[in-house]
Amino acid sequence: MSDLDNLPPVDPTTGEIIINPLKEDGSAKTPKEIEKERKKAEKLLKFAAKKAKQASVAADKDGNAAAKKAKKPKKKEPEVIPDFVDNTVPGEKKILVSLDDPALKAYNPANVESSWYDWWVKSGVFEPEFTEDGKVKPEGLFTIPAPPPNVTGALHIGHALTIAIQDSLIRYNRMKGKTVLFLPGFDHAGIATQSVVEKQLWAKEKKTRHDFGRTAFVDKVWEWKEEYHGRIKNQIKKLGASYDWNREVFTLDPERYESVVEAFVRLHDDGTIYRASRLVNWSVKLNTAISNLEVENKDVKGRTLLSVPNYDEKVEFGVLTSFAYPVVDSDEKLIIATTRPETLFGDTGVAVHPDDSRYTHLHGKFVQHPFLPRKIPIILDAEAVDMEFGTGAVKITPAHDQNDYNTGKRHNLEFINILTDDGLLNENCGPEWTGMKRFDARKKVIEELKNKGLYIGQEDNEMTIPTCSRSGDVIEPLLKPQWWVAQQDMAGEAIKAVRDGKITITPKSSEAEYFRWLENIQDWCISRQLWWGHRCPVYFVKIEGEENDRNDGTYWVAGRNIEEAQVKADTKFPDVKFELEQDEDVLDTWFSSGLWPFSTLGWPKETKDMKDFYPFSMLETGWDILFFWVSRMILLGLKLTGEVPFKEVFCHSLVRDAQGRKMSKSLGNVVDPLDVIGGIKLEDLHAKLLQGNLDPREVEKAKLGQKESYPNGIPQCGTDAMRFALCAYTTGGRDINLDILRVEGYRKFCNKIYQATKFALMRLGDDYTPSATEGLTGNESLVEKWILHKLTETAKIVNESLDKRDFLTSTSVIYEFWYLVCDVYIENSKYLIQEGSATEQKSAKDTLYILLDNALKMIHPFMPFISEEMWQRLPKRSSEKAVTIVKASFPVYTKEFDNEAAAAAYELVLNITKEARSLLAEYGIIKNGKVIVESNHDSFFETASSQKDSIVSLIKAIDEVTVVRTATEIPEGCVLKAVNPDVNVHLLVKGHVDIDAEIAKVQKKLDKVSKSKAGMEKTMNSKDYESKANAEAQAANKTKLENTVAEIEGLEATVENLKRLKL
Repeated sequence: MSDLDNLPPVDPTTGEIIINPLKEDGSAKTPKEIEKERKKAEKLLKFAAKKAKQASVAADKDGNAAAKKAKKPKKKEPEVIPDFVDNTVPGEKKILVSLDDPALKAYNPANVESSWYDWWVKSGVFEPEFTEDGKVKPEGLFTIPAPPPNVTGALHIGHALTIAIQDSLIRYNRMKGKTVLFLPGFDHAGIATQSVVEKQLWAKEKKTRHDFGRTAFVDKVWEWKEEYHGRIKNQIKKLGASYDWNREVFTLDPERYESVVEAFVRLHDDGTIYRASRLVNWSVKLNTAISNLEVENKDVKGRTLLSVPNYDEKVEFGVLTSFAYPVVDSDEKLIIATTRPETLFGDTGVAVHPDDSRYTHLHGKFVQHPFLPRKIPIILDAEAVDMEFGTGAVKITPAHDQNDYNTGKRHNLEFINILTDDGLLNENCGPEWTGMKRFDARKKVIEELKNKGLYIGQEDNEMTIPTCSRSGDVIEPLLKPQWWVAQQDMAGEAIKAVRDGKITITPKSSEAEYFRWLENIQDWCISRQLWWGHRCPVYFVKIEGEENDRNDGTYWVAGRNIEEAQVKADTKFPDVKFELEQDEDVLDTWFSSGLWPFSTLGWPKETKDMKDFYPFSMLETGWDILFFWVSRMILLGLKLTGEVPFKEVFCHSLVRDAQGRKMSKSLGNVVDPLDVIGGIKLEDLHAKLLQGNLDPREVEKAKLGQKESYPNGIPQCGTDAMRFALCAYTTGGRDINLDILRVEGYRKFCNKIYQATKFALMRLGDDYTPSATEGLTGNESLVEKWILHKLTETAKIVNESLDKRDFLTSTSVIYEFWYLVCDVYIENSKYLIQEGSATEQKSAKDTLYILLDNALKMIHPFMPFISEEMWQRLPKRSSEKAVTIVKASFPVYTKEFDNEAAAAAYELVLNITKEARSLLAEYGIIKNGKVIVESNHDSFFETASSQKDSIVSLIKAIDEVTVVRTATEIPEGCVLKAVNPDVNVHLLVKGHVDIDAEIAKVQKKLDKVSKSKAGMEKTMNSKDYESKANAEAQAANKTKLENTVAEIEGLEATVENLKRLKL
């Protein structure tokens, strides 16, 4: 008789299945048994209905041919989830809508992340907390000055990495109860901002800054600053940075202006800042000197045509041009080679090696300039000349090449500048050349050398071309009178501060770079020929009737204001008439940025903030600006305050795209954090390219780059997922290859947290109230003891990792713990909460609450929004004083939860589960599986026996599990897997599988494992094994061999079992 002949009874009125509550012996069935029987009955009825339908269709086929074309059932339409409407008043605590609301059915980061930030700010939870008498809390102090972003447009993913790392540490330390300050601010970014505004004005109005005049132009830049400052601030808030906005500063605000002026005047008065004419990186397009950081080096392998601003045709680079200088009073010619023929107008020497016998007869002689009435001396220099390279003769242009500058100084050569600030040849080149553009002159020089018979030839030459990162212009080394900072003495103090341990630099590679840079430090040019920035507070004393050299520092005085400068000038030049003219130049942006750790706290005033927060706890930034910014803050901090500016420097990696390429607008791979948070279509990414200053040709190239990097656009990931991903990427390496798909993977992790918390809240019930304090009750089941052990173990690792700045470990263990909670404990606790005794239910719920409360707190520093959203929905202990998770206590190691024995016992349960699942999958059994656990080990047997319900709850394909002591109790037709040498898991496969195919499969595995065993035995039996292998390795090998032997025995038993099935 088939099951269809014995269908369960159904109530004809209600349609409900009728289950007999009594067993055959008259005893009552348990709720679990009734539920199991009901599910089986439902399956039978469904199967019967399916069979009836099949029979009906078959009958229709015979009577109606049209039935062949029966329509396929329509695909289920995706459920439309309504938009979430947040009715919270900005700044007020978020109105929590029920999780049963259709709009909150699925995790949506936009829904979860709304409203919280404004409430945090208005509530003042980001402000440092002091004791009642206004002192730093006894728990300690933790402070970070946020690196000020430039007000030039928008933040990129690198800024997001900075904020993710810094804010995770800030939130962690705040939750540890410390007085915490995360100080925000913005940088005026002199050259970057001015160049962007100039480009915009030219594009829109076809006007230059000179058309406006200095004051009107600076007003235009202030307008830009106000607009983009607001945009950037919005980005920062979206990223969840817990800044104390009450202390927000700007490098050009009045207080910072006072700090900059004070620093300059002090350093000028003591001689640290001085006036000198030296070579600078000159950008013709921007008409200013730029720092090394703003120079991008382009490498070319040979002849290459490059676009240069203000040139209609591309300019040739990567070519070495050889020409001859006629030797004076001789028919001989001296051949030299250059990559910059146009600079020959500035040649004031030709160098040869003193030991080069080819030129011994020319020592002390001259060559004739081909276009000017100038005799050029032949000089001897072993440092400037390599006898083996080229002809062994080198042209020296001291005013237009750094190496030649040094050579010129050694030989006291004349320094002749041949260019105007606009890149035109000047009067020193002769009347027929004056006013010619530098690269037009290059072609003309070669042409004229040919006419004079002095041209020798050209060849490809691999070279590096310095370009301006802001304008794309080719940098021109130019001799300019500028203000310089002497850094040698300050560098010595900065090196000592790190060597003495007053400042730690992580990673060690960055520390090594720090020492290398400072040990080879050069003086720092701080003059910039701009209008946007801190105008140099120094004045030229223009004495009536005298024409004094403006490059002579004697005639300059520094002053905090014009009145102070006047007093200094009167003292320096008594009894003469003079006028004071303030220097037109502004200071390098890095000068004001170098004062950041103390100017932000009110220096030079002795403020409470200076007393409380200086020096800062740490400075966190990218390794690429360790020298340009970090080292200068240390130099200036020690010089001006007498103390280190911070105690720790942590340098993070640089973000590159998934292919490892540098982020570049022209490549189209620059990522706006808001696009990752909210998602963006590819066509919208294309449209954003048109909003910037990219050349139209570069726009098309960037579009192709975007299509390659983000063919489907960027998916909506949310802030929490992005922050967590960026911290998880932080491994201490120099580069991060950011894959947006990995960020999207963490969005799925957020969904896991969201759905698990929703489910857990449902399990707890609306009437659940947690106990006043957290702790054990003594009623915990094994799985509870195990998960609480995991909790305290995870908390310990996370605390240690964050204290060591190990973001990879901290994020990894939190991630793993959440999966243990979701996939193991919540699954396992279902039967405890639904079917356990009242005591078991209460204990399981209490443990579930402990897990949710602590897991949300633990992930809060990395995922501030979802942790707050879900934590606010938890019922609170009467002892909980925090109104926001921001101020809740961070989980720490709890000895009471540390239970190694219980953890080991439950790990056995998980391993049994793992092997059982593996067998079920291997043999394709998806329901009604029969699993038997065999162990003669008393402890293991007791654990498996007591945890049968737990094992069943974790394996969907079985309804029960049997535990036996010996193999003789195992029914025929089973296969097995060894859990360990004392525990085997058996699966009944008789009637489920193709026996011959399974025997072949197991035999193949047995052969492989046997071969592995033989290899291990050969190694362990070798004569020098005990002397060569340490005790730890020997123990590991012994355990591995025992497990392998157990596996072989299990496989052999499986083969025998399968063979018996054939009989």
